[in-house]
Amino acid sequence: MSQDSPAVAAALKRFEGLYPETIHLSLGRVQGALEALGRPQDRLPPVIHVAGTNGKGSTSAFMRAMAEAAGLTVHVFTSPHLVRFNERIRLAGDIVDDDRLIGWLDRTYDTLKGSEITHFEATTATAMLAFSEVPADLLILEVGLGGRYDATNVIDDPALCVITPVDFDHKAFLGSDLRKIAGEKAGIIRYGRPVLSAIQRKVCDEVIAAEAAKQKAPLYRLKAHFIDAMPDNLGLIGEHQRANAALAAMAMQLFGQSTRISQDAIFQGARTATWPARMQRLNKGPLTDLVPGKEVWLDGGHNPHAARAIARHLKQQPGRTVLVSAMLASKDATGFFMPFRYFRPDVFTVPNAPGHRAADPGALAEAARTAGLEATACDSLEAGLKAAAATGAERILICGSLYLAGEVLAKNGEPPV
Repeated sequence: MSQDSPAVAAALKRFEGLYPETIHLSLGRVQGALEALGRPQDRLPPVIHVAGTNGKGSTSAFMRAMAEAAGLTVHVFTSPHLVRFNERIRLAGDIVDDDRLIGWLDRTYDTLKGSEITHFEATTATAMLAFSEVPADLLILEVGLGGRYDATNVIDDPALCVITPVDFDHKAFLGSDLRKIAGEKAGIIRYGRPVLSAIQRKVCDEVIAAEAAKQKAPLYRLKAHFIDAMPDNLGLIGEHQRANAALAAMAMQLFGQSTRISQDAIFQGARTATWPARMQRLNKGPLTDLVPGKEVWLDGGHNPHAARAIARHLKQQPGRTVLVSAMLASKDATGFFMPFRYFRPDVFTVPNAPGHRAADPGALAEAARTAGLEATACDSLEAGLKAAAATGAERILICGSLYLAGEVLAKNGEPPV
C-alpha cells in the first residue's frame, strides 16, 4: 500500500514507460544513464557495497547504527521500500524529503527521457545523484537483485564489499543453481578491494573465495567469536540477528582502519539499530485494534532461509503462535512454510498488497498444507487477523512478503522513519 505523495508518485510514474519489455539483466543501461548525468558514482563518499540473499537490510541497519554511534554521517540505499519510495534513499541519516527527491527525479528524467532504462535503474541513478551532492562519511549501498548485473554494481573502488548469507531466491532471474547464485552475488567483488563474507554454505564459500582470488581481493570471513561477542540486548530481535550484527561489527572494524570506529560505538550501534518488518512488534493502531489482547508481530522474510530463522526464534517463545501470510506467486511457498512444521502453527493466508503478482490465498493455503500445516484461506488481511485471533493463540505473526509488510505498516499507522 504505497503512501507516496501525489507529486512523488507522478515523478516516479514517468519512468515506467522508458523500458516496457521484460527486464534483461545488464549494466549497460545504468552505466549510460550515469554517464549522461555526469558520473555521480565518482563523487560518492566511501562505499560499503552489500550483496547476499538474506540479512542485507539488517546488516546494513547495524552498520549504519554503529557508524553513527562513532559520529559518522551515513547515506543508505535500500530496496524495496515498505510504505514510501523515499525510504530507499537515506541522506546523512534522514529519509529524503519530497521536495529534494522530486528535484533529483526530475533532473534524471529530463536527462534520460527517450532512453531505454528500467524503473529500478533510473531510480538507482537518481539515488547516486543525490548521494553525490550531499556530504557524508559513508554510503551503505545495498544490492537490489543478484549482484553482478544489479544497477548498484557501478562502483569501481568500494571501501569494502560485504556478502551476507547466500541462498535461493529470485529464481526467475537467478535460477536454482546455488553455485551460480553465489557467483552472481560475488560479482560485486572488485580488483584489490577487501571483501567480507558471512558464514556460508560450503559451495557458496568456494565460489566467493574463487572470485576473490581472481580479483586479488583480500577475503575476510565472519568468525564465530564475533557472533559470541555481540551483546545480548540487540536492537533487532531474533538469534539470527546476532550473526548479522557480528558481520556488521567486522565490517566496521575493516572500514574503520582509517576512521577509528571504537568497540564502544560498535556495541552501542548493535543495541540501538532499527529496521522495520524484521520481527517487529506492532504498536496499538487500526489493525492491532482488531485483535485486542494479542501480540501482533511482523516480519518481511519471504524465502526458506528467512523462514528457518523466523521458525527458530518462534520455537523459543512461550505460548502459541499463528501465522497470517501472503506471498508473491513467484516465491517457493511450500519451502517457506516447511521450517514451521516442527511446531505446527495454524496458517491463515490472505491476498498480498494490491498491484503485485500475488499468490492466490487458496493456492498459498494448499502450499502450507503440503508442508504439513493446517491452513485457511481468507479474503482480506483484516479477515485473516480476526480468524487468527479466534484460535486463542497469544501471538500472531504476519509474514511472507515485504509488500504485505508495507501494507500492514501503512494500515496500522507505523511508516518507517
